[in-house]
Amino acid sequence: MDQNERSEVIAVANEMADAARKAILPHFRSASLTAENKLENDFDPVTVADRAAEEAMREVLSKRRPRDGIFGEEFGKSEGESGWTWVLDPIDGTRAFISGTPTWGVLIALSDEAGPRLGIVDQPFIGERFVGGFGVAEAHGPLGLRSLGTKSTDSLADAIIFTTFPEVGTAEEREGFEAIAKRCKLTRYGMDCYAYALLAAGQIDLVVEAGLNAYDIQAPIAVIEAAGGIVTDWQGGPAHDGGRVLAAANAEIHALALEILSKS
Repeated sequence: MDQNERSEVIAVANEMADAARKAILPHFRSASLTAENKLENDFDPVTVADRAAEEAMREVLSKRRPRDGIFGEEFGKSEGESGWTWVLDPIDGTRAFISGTPTWGVLIALSDEAGPRLGIVDQPFIGERFVGGFGVAEAHGPLGLRSLGTKSTDSLADAIIFTTFPEVGTAEEREGFEAIAKRCKLTRYGMDCYAYALLAAGQIDLVVEAGLNAYDIQAPIAVIEAAGGIVTDWQGGPAHDGGRVLAAANAEIHALALEILSKS
């Protein structure tokens, strides 16, 4: 991909994020919003806003990048011809969305066979957008345009760690997370994709999660890596297919956390 095409796909990604914002915001904190449950024995909500946002992003792609593949949470996979696939989560954190908290986000990644190359984590209500890949690592929002860069923390005792759910995953996975968290300075919960954005922005040091799908993590991977961080699975391998994920601000703090998680 030459520089002109890189600039084009960044522009397309931003256009998709704009379209998703427009589709989602009329429903946020609306008294008429309802959620369907996608699971029988658990709670995995989906709303009209999720579907409308993915449809809006797919419409942009049909006009701007019709040869690319698409993998979206709500409408599945559409095969492409270009070798590139857009991986979309229209609302990552629908539980947060229906609760009125502004920690959900729109996730957009452009990936090839090796994983994500470009990512956007967008928070429409706050008006923050984190972009990483193809030489770009920046955030736009209420504080203006800012460069992304991860922290240099090299001790778990000085680290801030996040995960979305206190139970993390299985009992074994929770034990792995807690083995790290008890060594850290501060543990926080419930941020969904926004935690990964905070890591890329240099606010926190670690995010540890389990049970993720590809569309949950590909955009955060691209943004974090562009900012200087590292994202792997709990064994140090690629994480772009989801599962157990360790995101770290730098190689030193990643190695310390990985030493603990690899035994889980």
